[in-house]
Amino acid sequence: MAKLNQNEAPPPYYSVAVHTQPPLKSYEEVVYGVGPGQTAANQHYVPQYAPPVAAPQVTQSSTPTRSKRKGCCDRNARCYGGSCGAFLLCALLSVAIWLAVRFGTALVTQAIINNNQQTSGDTSGRPPLRNDTCPVNATIECDGVRDCELGSDEMDCVRFISGNGLQVRTAEDGRFLPVCFSGWNQSNADQTCAQLGFRSSFISKNMSSQDSLGLRVTTRLSETIQGQVELSSSCQDQSTVSLQCVDCGRQQSTSRIVGGSIAQRGQWPWQLSMHFRGSHVCGGVLIAPDFVLTAAHCFPRSNPSMLLPQFWRVYGGAVSLNNLSQPFLVEKIVLNENYNNRTNDQDVALLKLTAPVDFNADVQPACLPVTAQPFAHGTTCWTSGFGTTEAGSGAVSTDLMEVTVDIIGRDVCNNPRVYGGAVTENMICAGHLEGGRDSCQGDSGGPLVCQIDDVWYLVGITSWGAGCAEINKPGVYTRVNSVLPWIYTNMQFESP
Repeated sequence: MAKLNQNEAPPPYYSVAVHTQPPLKSYEEVVYGVGPGQTAANQHYVPQYAPPVAAPQVTQSSTPTRSKRKGCCDRNARCYGGSCGAFLLCALLSVAIWLAVRFGTALVTQAIINNNQQTSGDTSGRPPLRNDTCPVNATIECDGVRDCELGSDEMDCVRFISGNGLQVRTAEDGRFLPVCFSGWNQSNADQTCAQLGFRSSFISKNMSSQDSLGLRVTTRLSETIQGQVELSSSCQDQSTVSLQCVDCGRQQSTSRIVGGSIAQRGQWPWQLSMHFRGSHVCGGVLIAPDFVLTAAHCFPRSNPSMLLPQFWRVYGGAVSLNNLSQPFLVEKIVLNENYNNRTNDQDVALLKLTAPVDFNADVQPACLPVTAQPFAHGTTCWTSGFGTTEAGSGAVSTDLMEVTVDIIGRDVCNNPRVYGGAVTENMICAGHLEGGRDSCQGDSGGPLVCQIDDVWYLVGITSWGAGCAEINKPGVYTRVNSVLPWIYTNMQFESP
């Protein structure tokens, strides 16, 4: 855990990516650096590759090329000579080739569609519509009625505030309001969490609210919680719903050494190692039985095969790459449509696993932060990963490493002597301006977690930086709080 060397550059961007070269020794290092077919840009983390072995490439095609059709006919002189049978044979072969290419790359095509706005300048954080079709001037968001074909109008309707307070967006004016505890039951709790992609609820209880308005649970039948509530002038005894969908943010081992050390078993149970074609490429974070968060730059469009779920394996509970358990398989890779691969803005991806993870002492999810949860400048947090331990090293660490880092305010991080304005509102800096402790290549997609009341919250996702542990160059992470609407929206799209 440290960081890498700088390279040439078009300021002010400090862009990152993941390299997709073949494994170095037995493990492939990840860099917030240069992928195949890309040229190094300023402040990239540059890997030292092993001798290259060409990886199979998947190309995208929607129609048979002229040369393929011509080749068929060249091999049969009768094709243009009046033989109907030969002509039909050529036509059938051409169609067969087209179908093979078309459906053989369907997964790649879909993955690229999911990421088709990779260089978008939109930083609003609003959930994507996923190319949804909605009726013109007839769409009402969060009324419990699915107006759009894919239901995107009913996705960004639930959020959590301090104390896991449940809030639902009202269809009347778009406000998020608390749900009254009176009339609330376990069935409502399970349905709401399942709606968000968590399968069921963990804890549901009452909490005090100062809001003058609330939402009362009705007996209406609806697939969503927003379709079951209605506006109320107040909640009885100002008691509202606190809801936690998953047991999260807890450790088996709590012994830690400040300054960077080998992690102990069960210490960071949400830490995952993501392997592409058998080699460690990126870190990941378990957030629910079926879902993993990681960095979007781990799936560069320059290598379409990296967008295919079947080439990935995800390992949990590991503190050594030499001792891995059975992997989790990936069903789908969803990249943030607003990810900008030049500025690294909104560098986040969501993986849906093929089966739910069984939690144990070594494998537990991290808690997602609640809306607007503050993590102030100077807050001591931790990051972990299998990344390199020295800048410029050609090999990842076989041991899971941990290091303590401090949150650094965005105004400080955007100082001209630090990152000069490159840190957006969707990013958070953590490290030490004097250098010495940091994440590094191979740690991409891994967690930045902070502890509040014995619970660990996922504050950031390892994204980029200039060098490793250099003076005035702290690590930069995707701010999870900023992309929460995107996370919940896509968990709902892909809910089991």
